[in-house]
Amino acid sequence: MIGELLAFLETYEYLFVWLGVGSLLLFLFSIAVMPWFVSLIPVDYFRTHHEIHWRTLLRPRSIVRNIIGLPVLLAGLLMLFLPGQGLLTVMIGLAIMVYPGKFRAERWLVRRQGVLRALNWMRKRRGVPPLDVDGFINE
Repeated sequence: MIGELLAFLETYEYLFVWLGVGSLLLFLFSIAVMPWFVSLIPVDYFRTHHEIHWRTLLRPRSIVRNIIGLPVLLAGLLMLFLPGQGLLTVMIGLAIMVYPGKFRAERWLVRRQGVLRALNWMRKRRGVPPLDVDGFINE
């Protein structure tokens, strides 16, 4: 059993090396672009209501976003078990997609201890005003 596993690993060693290199590059890329993405969020995004209705899902823009976001989400789910930034990729996939309840989920996440502080820290480093969540700004 162990011999078969070692033979498998030796046979596909190059694949595992490239998966590791790809994972490292994706990690570095995500660290580099995350502050830029966070700086694009409007200051009052979490104060205004952005609820999505089912009929919104049938719009061409929503369909395209879901077609793009679904493979990213699925890749993130696979990365939970394979090398890669699984949770980050799942979150990116969910952020790309359009679905009912998305705004409530985003608002819930931003209200978690430390998340708003981290987001505003990234925004401050880029010279962007902090996010305002329900009139509460945590710098």
